[in-house]
Amino acid sequence: MRNTTSQTDNLIAWAYHEYYARIQQYIAYRINHKYDAEDLAQDVFVRLLDYKPMLRPQTVKYFIYTIARNIVTDYIRRYYKRQEIDSFLYDTLPTVSHETEEKIQADNIAELEHLKVQTFPAQRRTVYTLNRYAEQSVPEIAEQLNLSRRTVENHLFLGRKEVRTYMKEII
Repeated sequence: MRNTTSQTDNLIAWAYHEYYARIQQYIAYRINHKYDAEDLAQDVFVRLLDYKPMLRPQTVKYFIYTIARNIVTDYIRRYYKRQEIDSFLYDTLPTVSHETEEKIQADNIAELEHLKVQTFPAQRRTVYTLNRYAEQSVPEIAEQLNLSRRTVENHLFLGRKEVRTYMKEII
């Protein structure tokens, strides 16, 4: 029994040296990927070990090529299945969104703007707040506060400039 195992091991070693390069080329030709072909060629000979009791010098070549063909078929099936799954996921899943994080950042920036506006002189703060938050135009603010349009424009210009400078410093 020991002699038969030794002979089978010698047969597998001989087959490896004899057929490895050809099997690797065979696989590489079918899958067009050199490094995967090397891995798959190794797998062929690992699987060949499962057939030790059935190996004969006359049949070893056919076992090797049959195993290689099956491995290539499995590899190609997995490849196309992976492509199909990736395509399905790409088409059906929503794009990753960071809405929560973006909302928190926007809220933080709005809070910082609000704090800066609180440091403005009273009239500038009122003009800026009416324009920015109440969305009133310059003529509407001028009429409401009994100010000239030019004064309102000046307060808006200075207020926006201060907020921009402040935001540039903190961001």
